[in-house]
Amino acid sequence: MVELINLSWIIALLAIIVLLLVPTNIKAPVAAFAVVANAITTSWLAIAALSGQLISFTFDGGISMGDIVIRIDELSAWFILIINFTCVTGVFYGSGYLKAYDNPAKKLSLHWILYVLFQLSMVWVCMIQHGLVFLIAWEIMSLSSMMLVIFDANNPKTIKAGINYLVQMHISVVFLTIGFVWLYFQTGSFSFDAFVHYFGANSNIWLFLVFFVGFGLKAGFIPLHSWLPHAHPAAPSHVSGVMSGVIVKLGIYGLFRVASYLKSDYLVLGEILIIVSVLTGLYGIINAAVHRDFKRMLAYCTIENIGIIGIGMGIGLIGLGNNVPILYYLGFGGALLHVLNHSLFKSLLFYSAGSVYQQTHTRDMEKLGGLIKSMPRTAVLFLIGAIAIGGIPPFNGFISEFLIYSGLIEGIKLQSMTQIILMLLTFAGLSIIGGLSILTFTKTFGTIFLGTQRQELHHKHHEVSRIMLIPQYVIIVMMMSVAIFPQVYLQVIGNLLSGLTKSAVIPMPEEFAGYISIMRSISLYSLLFIGVIVVFWGIRTLTMRGRNQVVGATWGCGYTAPTSRIQYTGKSFSKSLSKMFNFLVIERKQYEELKPGEIFPGDKKYTSHYHDFFELRVIRVVTNQLVYAANYFKFIQNGRIQSYVLYGIIFILSIFILTVFNIIL
Repeated sequence: MVELINLSWIIALLAIIVLLLVPTNIKAPVAAFAVVANAITTSWLAIAALSGQLISFTFDGGISMGDIVIRIDELSAWFILIINFTCVTGVFYGSGYLKAYDNPAKKLSLHWILYVLFQLSMVWVCMIQHGLVFLIAWEIMSLSSMMLVIFDANNPKTIKAGINYLVQMHISVVFLTIGFVWLYFQTGSFSFDAFVHYFGANSNIWLFLVFFVGFGLKAGFIPLHSWLPHAHPAAPSHVSGVMSGVIVKLGIYGLFRVASYLKSDYLVLGEILIIVSVLTGLYGIINAAVHRDFKRMLAYCTIENIGIIGIGMGIGLIGLGNNVPILYYLGFGGALLHVLNHSLFKSLLFYSAGSVYQQTHTRDMEKLGGLIKSMPRTAVLFLIGAIAIGGIPPFNGFISEFLIYSGLIEGIKLQSMTQIILMLLTFAGLSIIGGLSILTFTKTFGTIFLGTQRQELHHKHHEVSRIMLIPQYVIIVMMMSVAIFPQVYLQVIGNLLSGLTKSAVIPMPEEFAGYISIMRSISLYSLLFIGVIVVFWGIRTLTMRGRNQVVGATWGCGYTAPTSRIQYTGKSFSKSLSKMFNFLVIERKQYEELKPGEIFPGDKKYTSHYHDFFELRVIRVVTNQLVYAANYFKFIQNGRIQSYVLYGIIFILSIFILTVFNIIL
């Protein structure tokens, strides 16, 4: 097995060398080969781990680091398989996506080298069980993803988004470093096994919260989310799909990993996690509902789904605290399954959104309309992703959300009135999130694909290439496998959860098997529903074969000369919602008011955009104060050589005096 681990980085190294040498038209296939080869290599290990075989190796890190443990358990394996699948679909989609742009060879070489490193670093993050080495892999993952985000480096907004992302990821590293250093000073070890000793002898709350901030920044919990709405729209769409599909899940992986070592304080931490997660889900979907940049909208939907995953984790922790195994299995099981489901339908949505952007060169849905006529396959793919993310059967999003809802219903049976109220409020919050998700994607799909084109575009749009469509078809097949055969995935998750916690083995309760049976029945009805649709579609196809078909204009609602301006826009669709939550979604308008006596006004221009509440009210205020304070020290860097020589003399004298008085040795 150790040979396969070594093979993974050897493949990456060879791919980097080859990518620097081969012609431009060969770079994407080389990258695809490397990503697929690494996916097969590491997935082989992951499948073995899910089959019950613990894969663990120890390397000597010397006096400074001690033993470095590389371990693939069932939790690592679950995330490794998700990472590999999404990266493989991303590399094939990206190879077609980038063909439409005139990119120089050096730029493509760097992009695909970073993509290979990105995949490998994410996999290694899941395997490493040593704090310092984990931080190195985490940093490689953050740096490579940042460089992928700024692919369009000629755009100042893209550079700003990349710097924003890099700064926040380094704040994440600061908190993770504090956590691991804290652990080292208390236990004398950087090994993850040191968590067992620390949590067994100390309060669990504060160290967990430090790691929650560090991993929560990567995951996108509010108010630690502000990098997502900037980075996802700026990155190429295959990178956005991978980042939303898996890189934010590495934050969830970290939280699961730390939570697996907890020994106490389950109830407090579970309640904190549920409250933060409900607020995260509501905040994310409310912002998604009002934004008209469809990639920014998808970024806020990622925040919403991170909230849903966090709710599941909170339910699981409350189940551990109350010694109720069914809550543990439904909460953690729903969260882990939603990690998989979200990686599937969110990457599908980003890929189909990228297809729209590639053909239209705009992310503003207000300029689009009627694309279902010229891009019918992309429209259907986006629609399937939209239904799935809304948690509507017969697609996979329903399965994981059903488990989390079931966990909340089971939580109402608890004895504590506080926890019952929390479960009821969370149920209501999750229901609102689901309803607003349907509103959001009804608006998005309707504005982009239905009706007629709202604005004349400079580019003739048509359906994208087959290499971009095939990965999306593969994702749908995977989504349907979860929807139709959930018992297979739930059985794997059940085995994973039985040995997840280090405090005790929690056997799968009979009630969980009952929920698996319910899922099997629901899936059967979903399969029948899909079968009915296929039959009717087949009958229609056979009936229409050989007949002349006439394509007419979209019905104009009784108007004899309809124009695109009488259609609903994205803004008008969600205007009532934005007014209802105007304290949270802050709108800035630019328009010229009518003057008194202006009976026949001329042409007016009206623009509006929404600000992120936390970015405007918190982050921007803090950064402005930091810049204001730093300006007082500008005199130090004044550009005069005499001043710099004086600084050097003062430094040397200070060291000399401190040494003479034995203050430093």
